[in-house]
Amino acid sequence: MPVTRPTSPNPDDGTRQLLQWGGSMVATGLLAGALVLTVLGGFTRLGATTNAGWFALIVALMCLPFGALLLALGAAKWFRNRRRAKSHAK
Repeated sequence: MPVTRPTSPNPDDGTRQLLQWGGSMVATGLLAGALVLTVLGGFTRLGATTNAGWFALIVALMCLPFGALLLALGAAKWFRNRRRAKSHAK
């Protein structure tokens, strides 16, 4: 049985959602990290100096890697869809 490819990229394949959620997760992580450094007492070699600082540090350390992976996956899908659209337009 031959493998068939779609004639055009699916406009609703989740790329937009990956880019939106990945960007919002990275932005949340950066905001939490900035708050730790500026408003919530900073941190030392042993960690944050306040309870709120610890919470913000944990949020930053969860959101940054996961958001970066979502953003990278969304960007890869966007580039793939763009390349497929160009090859089908020829």
